[in-house]
Parts: sequence; C-alpha cells; structure tokens
Amino acid sequence: MTQKDSIKMTLKDPLITHRPPSGISDYIAYGCVKFLRFFADIFFAKRYGNRAVVLETVAGVPGMVGGMLQHLKSLRSCKEDDGWIKELLAEAENERMHLMTFIQIAKPNLFERFLIIFVQVWFFAAYFVLYIVSSRTAHRIVGYLEEEAVISYTQYLKEIDDGKIENIPAPDVAINYWGLSIDARLRDVVIAARQDEICHRDRNHDFANELLGKR
Repeated sequence: MTQKDSIKMTLKDPLITHRPPSGISDYIAYGCVKFLRFFADIFFAKRYGNRAVVLETVAGVPGMVGGMLQHLKSLRSCKEDDGWIKELLAEAENERMHLMTFIQIAKPNLFERFLIIFVQVWFFAAYFVLYIVSSRTAHRIVGYLEEEAVISYTQYLKEIDDGKIENIPAPDVAINYWGLSIDARLRDVVIAARQDEICHRDRNHDFANELLGKR
C-alpha cells in the first residue's frame, strides 16, 4: 500500500469535524488548540494561503516527533510498534509536502518565513516534551489541530468558490504529489489537502483512544 493510498483509507465527511472532549486530558488538548486558533484568526484573518503555510509548518512536526519516540520505545522494549512508526512518519512527510505546495501558492514574505522558523522551533520543543509526558494528550492535540485544519480548508474552498480568491493553476509540486491533472487549479489542491487532514484528524484521535485503552 502506498502512502497516498493509506491517506485515503479513512476519509469521512469533511463537515463532521469535531470529537467532543472527554476527561481532563482532552479538555487541555482542546483548550490549547483553541488558544492557538484564536491568534491565527487575528494574525491571518482570511489570508488562507499564508495561514496554510504556518499551519503546515506546525502540522509537520508531530508525526516526526511521535515516529522518532515510538521508534526509540520499540528499541528499548524490543517489541513491535503495531505500525505506528511508519504511519506517523508518513504523516510528517505528507504535511511537509503540503508546506512545499502552499509555499509556492502563498509566497510568504520575509517576516512570515521568520515566523515559520520560530513556530517550528517552539512547537517542536513543546510537543517533544508533551509526547514524553503524555502521548495520549499529544495525539489528541493533533486530532483537534486537524479538526481546525479541515475547517480552515473548507473556508478556503468557499472563498475560492465565491470568487474572493483567484482559482490559480496548481503548482507543479502539487500536481506531481497528488497525481492531479495537468490543468488542475487551486481548488483541486485545497480539496486534496483537506482530504489528507481528514485522515490525520481521524487517525490521531484513534491513536489517543488506543492509548487511553492501554491505561
């Protein structure tokens, strides 16, 4: 099974985006994500392309951190990882390709590029510590982050459909990665990226649920 096949396995209705918090860990995760969303809304407003650049900078971190720590755990315990490592690293690569795509679309300025570095360093450190302390909360945070990503991409799509954002040609990196038609447009890219986020949302909520069941 290819990476892109696995991404499409658990697609659900993109409008069904929320898993209600249950327990202190979930409420902490949900509160953190809503806090981040508040500042993103203030800073980016409806500049969805630029928002996607910073969003994907953050989204590319958890899979790599989780995959690395699960790898080390497997080495220490001398036990199989049940496929978590491969899936988490595939998630990180998928989010990296989202970033490569939206860099071409949004063309961030110097300040936004600095913000990318700052956010990545800060989030990597925070998520690394959180994953060690509570991997369940870490995966739940990603699930809620992906819920917000689905909402943002849905709003992005509406702006395109309403003619408020130009439906420009898709960049070559997106056409090659998702196997889009040669005449694909921005709308096709947003739909493809949103489908990926739906899968990441569902899988990270599933990971958190599995970890809760192991307690």
